[in-house]
Amino acid sequence: MDRGSRFCAGPAALIAVAFLAGCAPPPEPGDPLPGLARSELDRFERGRREFDRVFTPETGLGPLFNAASCSACHAAPASGGAGSIVEIHATAFAPGTGCDPLLDAGGPVYQLGVTPALRNALGIDAEPIPDRATGTATRTTPDLFGFGLLDAVPDGVILALADPDDRDGDGISGRINRFVDGRLGRFGRKAFLPTLAEFNEGAFPIEQGITTPRNPREETIAGAPVPEGVDPVPDPEIDALAVDLTDAFVRFLAPPEPLPLTRKGRKGRGIFDEIGCASCHVPVLRTGDHPVRALRNRRVAAYTDLLVHDMGEDLADICLGDAAPSEFRTEPLMGLRLAERFLHDGRAFSIGEAIRMHGGEAAASRDRFERLPDADRAALLEFLESL
Repeated sequence: MDRGSRFCAGPAALIAVAFLAGCAPPPEPGDPLPGLARSELDRFERGRREFDRVFTPETGLGPLFNAASCSACHAAPASGGAGSIVEIHATAFAPGTGCDPLLDAGGPVYQLGVTPALRNALGIDAEPIPDRATGTATRTTPDLFGFGLLDAVPDGVILALADPDDRDGDGISGRINRFVDGRLGRFGRKAFLPTLAEFNEGAFPIEQGITTPRNPREETIAGAPVPEGVDPVPDPEIDALAVDLTDAFVRFLAPPEPLPLTRKGRKGRGIFDEIGCASCHVPVLRTGDHPVRALRNRRVAAYTDLLVHDMGEDLADICLGDAAPSEFRTEPLMGLRLAERFLHDGRAFSIGEAIRMHGGEAAASRDRFERLPDADRAALLEFLESL
């Protein structure tokens, strides 16, 4: 056995390095990015354990929560993937005055689970939504594969794709959504959160009721103080190292490798461009300079522009930041073949059904899809099912 073959037979954690050496298959869902340093692979594996860690009320869970671990939501087909848990979001929107995320009343995420102590104290089974909410929404759990690469795309790349006034006249007017401090948003179904670190750390208090050093206080119960004695674990309930390791796991997850295209699939890729899908689902983005070599100057087959677009009133639900109820971020299509439900709320059960539900700026492409000959439509769907 030569040196290369001994290396290829090493631990699974070395698959990323082995891939670069030419002796390992492309990453599977849940595998690390190719090209990570050994120290980064170590943080990735330690972060996976944090991601899979199951909390209980005695270790800090709740008193409000949606899940007891990160992987309870992100499990299929591996840790970091999609999941079956559906969340409830609510906001208040008034044209002319903008979006109220209902932060003073528990919003915008309303947890569906409560600990026994909170149930005994208040007699509730979920966090109540305030009467002043003008819209509620369901949200399915996205997979997180390749999110570190999306985080590494420079703001300037996204800004260059924006065309809020549709100056080129193509009917597509993608806009930037911005966080409360004005930073460019890119994460979440409304592209509200600016960075992956904030997206990851925010999930601990919002989804699990776990306080962190940067989020050290328990959430209110629909705006009211948390009753005394229902959450006795001292704050913060996890330390900065646990947060940082969890972030490393998500940041270093490799995007799913597309399936090889048949001749029919290659034809479908061309049709994807021809009917205008690529105007929003931009096939390739590039990362910029980055301290992690595996994230630096990388080509990302993300199929998104990370902008928000008007998708029509039939899909409208809540506002968030500058995004109106009918505006949503272009969903990345990398890993589309792994999905079982589609669109932001999972209402579509097939890719074709999801396309037919597109409206607003996507209506013209949707209509072109409907007019395709059956063979061309089948070719397009085969291409999409390869991603």
